[in-house]
Amino acid sequence: MKISDIRNEILRLKKEKHTCIAAHTYQSQEIKELADFTGDSFALSRKAASTDADTVILCGVRFMAESVKLLSPSKTVILANPSAGCPMAEQFTPEDILRFRAEHPHAAVVCYINTTNAIKSVCDVVVTSSSAVKIVRALGNKEILFVPDNNLGSYLADCLPDITVHLIGGCCPIHSRITAETVAEAKRRHPGAPFLVHPECRPEVVAQADYVGATSGILDFARNSTCSEFIIGTELSVVEQLSFEFPEKHFYPLSSSLICPDMRLTTLPDLLGCLRGTHGEKIVLDSATDAGARRAMDRMLELG
Repeated sequence: MKISDIRNEILRLKKEKHTCIAAHTYQSQEIKELADFTGDSFALSRKAASTDADTVILCGVRFMAESVKLLSPSKTVILANPSAGCPMAEQFTPEDILRFRAEHPHAAVVCYINTTNAIKSVCDVVVTSSSAVKIVRALGNKEILFVPDNNLGSYLADCLPDITVHLIGGCCPIHSRITAETVAEAKRRHPGAPFLVHPECRPEVVAQADYVGATSGILDFARNSTCSEFIIGTELSVVEQLSFEFPEKHFYPLSSSLICPDMRLTTLPDLLGCLRGTHGEKIVLDSATDAGARRAMDRMLELG
């Protein structure tokens, strides 16, 4: 089949089968253009919960599909490519977190949404990169254990100096590979271009930013700015998306290595196969894990 034939068949089948397609911002442009909605991890979960579709196909990685299912337990949720995981979300086990928790018995355990539901189930509250500062401040605890990303945790600590933040050594292997020298070189090549960065990057990288925020915040900053050039310090798909939206502007990737291979696994044939019932994986949650993870997510909704 040609690409145009696959696209047309996907559009036909999703309407026929009352199915919606949710695509993370880091998906390729060809996937996002077929999606009913796009966004970051939590936004996808909220939007999926509000749709009246019976089935949601998640184009992203496994923890995102789990989060969608958590907030939409009555819907059928399908992960478009079952091999798409997240190294950061999967680098610790619940047993690891319980051990860290025992080492800091007075700390509230705060977990990034980029974790499995099993991890969420043994934490006190979930946060996103955009809501983390607000929610941790609202918790009222003077001490927290942040799971799992050291870089986002360090950013939290800088923003909330009155709170003790314990870190456990995790990171996003894509964002954390960027160095301060990479930023200096990008600024040398593009003088005057605002540098927009995700807080999953190292502290010495974040310190040089003109704007620090989640993917949605980076997109909004670039959309609303009168500047014509930007250095983008997050996954390359964001550069691609902004270039499609604003072809008159210039968006420079901080590094050509900012590519998440798991996010690029999902293809148009995967999506077509899901709609035909030959591809994808139906997400099924364990009831005990589901209850604990939902409690931590509800706490986020309450505070954020």
